[in-house]
Amino acid sequence: MIGAGLSGLAAAHALNARGIDFVCLEKAPDVGGIWRQPGAGERGPAYLALHLNSAKELTGYADFPMGAELPLYPRHSDVAAYLRAFTEWAGLSDRIELRTEVLSVRPDAGGRWVVRSRDAGGVRERVFSQVVVASGHNTLPAMPQLPPGADTFGGSILHSMDYRDGSDFAGRRVVVVGLGASAVDIAADLSRYADRTWLSVRRGLHIIPKQLFGMSVDLIAEAPWFTAMSFPEQRRFVENALLVARGRLADYGLPEPDHPIFSSAVTISDEILSRIRHGAVVPKPAIESLDGDRVVFSDGSSVAADAVVYCTGFRMAFPFLPAGCPADERGVVELYKRIVAPGHPGLYFVGLIRPVGSITRLVEAQARWVAELVDGEVSLPAEDVMRKEIDAYLTGIAERYGSREGASIQVDVGAYLAELQRG
Repeated sequence: MIGAGLSGLAAAHALNARGIDFVCLEKAPDVGGIWRQPGAGERGPAYLALHLNSAKELTGYADFPMGAELPLYPRHSDVAAYLRAFTEWAGLSDRIELRTEVLSVRPDAGGRWVVRSRDAGGVRERVFSQVVVASGHNTLPAMPQLPPGADTFGGSILHSMDYRDGSDFAGRRVVVVGLGASAVDIAADLSRYADRTWLSVRRGLHIIPKQLFGMSVDLIAEAPWFTAMSFPEQRRFVENALLVARGRLADYGLPEPDHPIFSSAVTISDEILSRIRHGAVVPKPAIESLDGDRVVFSDGSSVAADAVVYCTGFRMAFPFLPAGCPADERGVVELYKRIVAPGHPGLYFVGLIRPVGSITRLVEAQARWVAELVDGEVSLPAEDVMRKEIDAYLTGIAERYGSREGASIQVDVGAYLAELQRG
């Protein structure tokens, strides 16, 4: 197994519970994935202001709930400590090889998998009958083509991957680019330290508070009364609730989304709209060019800035896997039940999904199903049947989300959980 973050630990627990022999390879010095990076001072998609956007009741593992002493939305260090505690409680520590980087995973002539890895002792090869990939999908920074003038810009240009804390920008003037989760988190964090903070937004996204009607939105997503609704009914319910809770985004100076809710990724934030209303963050349109120390926007306005932080997401990368697996040349992920790679027997993925809400119950269900496959309790259909299921799923995704990058890993919590529980 590859990766000892939240998804990898769920898979390890499921395999261990069945007495299945396995080893988990993790390149970091400790378990916890992105949640441990800020405290360790490591480069990565996490930052010191990072907190859960999902309620602890659904983010903690079902067999090992998060402690009552933690707030509803714990900070990154609390989550990292929780994942370490889970590892010890579940008896997984001896199965995890830390500081071990996977270099390649290739099939051999006998249908097994040859895994090359590197640790302090050097490079070694081992043969496994099956491989579970749980290494996440926030891998490579997605940096757009920089605007004209970037090469002579007097300030610094960086990706959110290299952002750690707002105090690093104390007294400076900063433009944040994007409207996703990291963009709004970083803009709000910066606004407490920077002299001025602007938020440059090219395309509107739906911004959802962490709670509606006093309930965490991820708890709503799994509530029986919500899952009993049809999809159009769910969409109307949420759209009406958002109008009551926050009004129109245009009233904050942000572009209105050009798509219905749940037709693209949503941004969950309690803070950004409040920071805008308080004048701490000022919305701006897309960047047109950079000119000396000035950032010029598409509406003709400009500001003097010391830094531009691109919060433009990440690209999935699995350089250790065979080419075209699990994503094709367009970046479309092709997995049966979002787990199995057809044509690559014994290769499974856990956590390569993007739900609106907590991912934990989903990866636990994925992990249990993978453990059943490994144990021989359930079997896979023929490859052509799996490919038909994938085609049908991707057709539905395209109809709902279009061809936006990353859409192929979107799942609806209730429907996907029910699918996995059916087996």
